[in-house]
Amino acid sequence: MREYLLTLCITAAVTYLLTGPVRKFAIVAGAMPEIRARDVHREPTPRLGGIAMFFGLCAGLLVADHLTNLSEVFEKSNEPRALLSGAALIWLIGVLDDKFEIDALIKLGGQMIAAGVMVMQGLTILWLPIPSVGSVALTQWQGTLLTVALVVITINAVNFVDGLDGLAAGMVCIAAAAFFLYAYRIWYSYGIEAAAPATLFSAILMGMCLGFLPHNMHPARIFMGDSGSMLIGLVLAAGAISITGQIDPDALKLFAGSEKAAVHQTVPVYIPLLLPLSIIAVPAADLISAIVRRTWRGQSPFAADRGHLHHRLLEIGHSHSRAVWIMYFWSALIAFGSLAYSVNSASMWIVLGVVFLSAIGLVLLLLPRFTPRVPMWAQAVVPPRYRRRRPVVAESMESLEVEQRTPVAVGVAGVNGATALRAHAPAPERRKAETSR
Repeated sequence: MREYLLTLCITAAVTYLLTGPVRKFAIVAGAMPEIRARDVHREPTPRLGGIAMFFGLCAGLLVADHLTNLSEVFEKSNEPRALLSGAALIWLIGVLDDKFEIDALIKLGGQMIAAGVMVMQGLTILWLPIPSVGSVALTQWQGTLLTVALVVITINAVNFVDGLDGLAAGMVCIAAAAFFLYAYRIWYSYGIEAAAPATLFSAILMGMCLGFLPHNMHPARIFMGDSGSMLIGLVLAAGAISITGQIDPDALKLFAGSEKAAVHQTVPVYIPLLLPLSIIAVPAADLISAIVRRTWRGQSPFAADRGHLHHRLLEIGHSHSRAVWIMYFWSALIAFGSLAYSVNSASMWIVLGVVFLSAIGLVLLLLPRFTPRVPMWAQAVVPPRYRRRRPVVAESMESLEVEQRTPVAVGVAGVNGATALRAHAPAPERRKAETSR
């Protein structure tokens, strides 16, 4: 566990430290597209955050390769190298898209090629545990098609949900945390070494997301772009493929009887991970609804719109931050609820707990404009949105309106946190602006 935590911390540190320089590079390179009609942010924000996340992935794999216990993963399995190859390809495609806006079909083809590269190096589904049947061995073509489909679906599900500051990174981090606990339990409790690569992938994925989140929370100073969203989607899919399609359910030895009985007992364990759609159920639901909605209107499934789940939360009155936290809540409820059910499917308390938390989530959805106010003595320890508002002087409001009417230019003052290349105002003007705020 110490080595996994060390790998996670190194990945997070490298990602965090590189995101700042990558942001400056994105501004210089002009990777700051104009605001589109479907965008939520109001100011041009640099992309290419996936560059820092990719180097964080490389750092995590490099550190793990030199640790005493985790180095055995690289000696006994080719899956880490397969992941790095597929991640490098999908990352390169994402970088080109962040800069030049390549066609959606080209991106889809690149996703399939990246999945094929991983399959060629051994990261593929070999069999599936089917209830009341047992382990069904797949042919080479069946395993390849299922693996490619799983990778493409997961990548696009994560890409579709990347619409609010910190949303995709936070939701994937929650899914990776649940995935890590499950994989570590299989590897440590049952002594199945085949689960070690998936455990390593999950730890690195958590580090990538945690290192990027401080720069991406609202108001975001940088976006991960397709180079980041497709990358973390591929890593999440790789972990699911590794642990679901290559571990023999009978190796868990839950029963001394037949293989069918063993598989039937492990259904609560394997069904939530057979497809990562249950771990990322919210992005998957968003993906399916978007495809149905756009196809019904006669549009391309890849046509952009403002009908995603996070857009609807904003439309019914939720603030940006609250919409993100609601999505976090539902992702955590589904991911960790599935994890708890896989550990003890016979416990009624788990089901009752999930139902109770679901009711709380529905209440949060139905009260979009409810803002609790705290007593005066607690004003200093709560976020500003919960504090009582003070009356604003008319002069300050007038100066604020003048400031808001000032046009924002790319790469200068006004860009989200763009202090690296901004034109500094003279000292008197700067003090006047600070006074007006």
